[in-house]
Amino acid sequence: MSELLQLHPRYERPRIPTAEELILRFSDKAITELEELKTHYPDLKSCILPGLWIAQREYGGFLDGGAIAEVAHRLHRSYAEVEGVATFYSMYNTAHKPGKHKIELCTCLSCHVCGAYRIRDYVKQKLGVGHGETTADGLFTIEEVECLDACDRAPVIQVGDTYHGPVDEAYVDRLLDELRNQSESTVVKMADEIVKVHLRGKS
Repeated sequence: MSELLQLHPRYERPRIPTAEELILRFSDKAITELEELKTHYPDLKSCILPGLWIAQREYGGFLDGGAIAEVAHRLHRSYAEVEGVATFYSMYNTAHKPGKHKIELCTCLSCHVCGAYRIRDYVKQKLGVGHGETTADGLFTIEEVECLDACDRAPVIQVGDTYHGPVDEAYVDRLLDELRNQSESTVVKMADEIVKVHLRGKS
């Protein structure tokens, strides 16, 4: 069976916190942003997507049960509704907490033909982890993903909001070294950049 299809305990759905357990962790900045975003949409349901991006940033790049519950609380929606949205879109991190840098490797047709699986195996060998796994130091998570819509640069890797391609083994070595020396989490940075885009969206 493909490792992409195997089920592991770490992919269990998060437990819903009780009302007594709910801890609101949004910063003042996040609350202000969410209030602003509410004015961009006709109803609070429409604000779930940007609300989840705020939560992904505020919760360190991972939407656990508490993060989903906070979005539901602040938008007056049910936990199930917000969780359904969060787990539908692959760019939200709900299955497991990613490392500081999430390396997404496209293995669709164009990238496959151009050597994506060779690059995937090289990255796995370099880092000692497989799909959906995080290195022991918490720096890197590897994920195979569907088409990144950059076939002209195949094989392509995405880290945060940056595409890298075409990549070869030497490129991977340089990229990993650069990321190791980067202080900011590319997972959190990406969420923050997407929030900024949503805030600019009102005409």
